[in-house]
Amino acid sequence: MTPSRDISRLIEIMAALRTPVTGCPWDLEQNFATIAPYTIEEAYEVVEAISRGDLDDLREELGDLLLQVVFHAQMASEQNAFTFGDVVEAITRKMIRRHPHVFADKDGNLASSHVKEVWDRIKAEEKAERAARRPPEETPTHKSLLSGVKAGQPALTRAMELQRKASTVGFDWNDPRAVLAKIREEADEIEAALDRNDSEGLAEETGDLMFALVNLARHVDADPEAALRATNAKFERRFAFIERALEAQGRTLEQASLAEMDALWNAAKSEGKPVSETRSQARR
Repeated sequence: MTPSRDISRLIEIMAALRTPVTGCPWDLEQNFATIAPYTIEEAYEVVEAISRGDLDDLREELGDLLLQVVFHAQMASEQNAFTFGDVVEAITRKMIRRHPHVFADKDGNLASSHVKEVWDRIKAEEKAERAARRPPEETPTHKSLLSGVKAGQPALTRAMELQRKASTVGFDWNDPRAVLAKIREEADEIEAALDRNDSEGLAEETGDLMFALVNLARHVDADPEAALRATNAKFERRFAFIERALEAQGRTLEQASLAEMDALWNAAKSEGKPVSETRSQARR
């Protein structure tokens, strides 16, 4: 089997990998639930390639993400649920329906400011149609304000959306400082759980603290996901500084004490600060 620019070749490869006896043992063991984490991981790697401006890597990562779609479609096909072609048909139908200002057989154009309004209205119609198709036992008896917040989102993003939705009816803090007080309260509860040696309580209270931190990010107009990615990158830079400094001394991380690494970490923090800030601290 040779590479190809035709999507049908990728579908054939996936089918071959999932063929009993002759296929790949690992691929044959997988199901929707076991593949789902890889799907999320590949989506994040697409975002990372974009953030680096690396278009060559973006091409590769988009291929990896496409493979996830093909993998899920193949497993669905094996259950006679749907095929890759059905996935393509569904999204093309959806895009045509959601862009009547582009594809509808009528004159007139929508201003860009009205496009989102039309998009949201049509999405609501589609959601109602899907709900009507569900068997009665699957229809929830209680319609919550939060029902529209998708469950499959990353936890930080979903926390932000849950809070935004609740804020539309006034269930919200009025001041970021009130959120900061809540963060301190949650930190105190973590300390109490530590004193009790309560492992379950620690997990719950840590989740509460993270939820409160997302709330603070929302109130100060910061994207928590982007903020954490930036902090991850900062941690990597500073840790690399420690590694380079020790390497210059002919030593390894394992040979350094925690105190030595802490000192190098502080040096890395100073190195990364703006010149004006470094000078002002030197005068103190």
